[in-house]
Amino acid sequence: MRILITGLTGFIGGQLAPKLLDRGHELVALVRDPSRVPAHLTGQIELVTGDALDPDLGVLNRAMQGCDAFVWLLHSMEPDAAGIDFRALELLSIDNAISAAQAAGVARGVYLGGMAPAEPPSPHLGSRLAVETRLLDALPESTALRASIVIGAHSRSFRFLVRLVERMPALPLPAWRDNRTQPADQRDIIEALVRSVEGNARGQSLDIACPEVVTYRALIELIADRMLIPRPTVGLPFSLTAIAGPVAAAVAGEHRELIGPLMGSLGVDLLPRADGLAALGIRAHSLESSVDRALGDWEAEEELAGR
Repeated sequence: MRILITGLTGFIGGQLAPKLLDRGHELVALVRDPSRVPAHLTGQIELVTGDALDPDLGVLNRAMQGCDAFVWLLHSMEPDAAGIDFRALELLSIDNAISAAQAAGVARGVYLGGMAPAEPPSPHLGSRLAVETRLLDALPESTALRASIVIGAHSRSFRFLVRLVERMPALPLPAWRDNRTQPADQRDIIEALVRSVEGNARGQSLDIACPEVVTYRALIELIADRMLIPRPTVGLPFSLTAIAGPVAAAVAGEHRELIGPLMGSLGVDLLPRADGLAALGIRAHSLESSVDRALGDWEAEEELAGR
């Protein structure tokens, strides 16, 4: 198959591309900056330089030509230079992709978004769900995968939690600490994407998650335990994301534009509707093994406190 992949220089895209190449697929990637593509991939993937937000669809149309499917891994968490809201940017980019796919006769896309809460979603999760809906409505043979926190050495949400554990002697946790979620192992995410690209679960939306349900407090305590760092947690009777977000971002060395929307999504339970991995024939990794693997991969590149 010939597959267009976006987000090649990101965490998931960089892991997915080698897997697809190993399975004999031909890849073309839309990238804004070819210099950021890892050297070991540049000779194996056709690179098309351009921006999915460009109103002139010429580059995106060219990238879609001859493809059997496309993988949409583009997410936005902050406004652009003109101040356009990230939700508008995400819808604009998927609309451009759909138009280019239809012009090129590509009937199927695969999208990785966020898990849907039972209550009205935060702006961050609402945007992900809106992109999913737009894709499945326009190209009904597509597949949407949903995940909560991805556990992986280069996952920004996981790295954010690890940095907090490393750098704070005690962890003050807002009111969302007792809300529940089911994170996902990066290996399971990649395998689910591969199987979806190859045609499984057409027309479906599947939730990808580890088997264990945990509170956010328990997840942070698990990370601290596996890092061998004693970190007491202190429950706060309020959330105050507008204040806590920038402070936490500064401590973790992350962008406040990313952390604010992420923390705003923690106010409700984020649990899967059903076992999407089982539907794809994948056995899920346990949460503990996922955290151990992610910390080990991270430590192979950079020393971690307490390990």
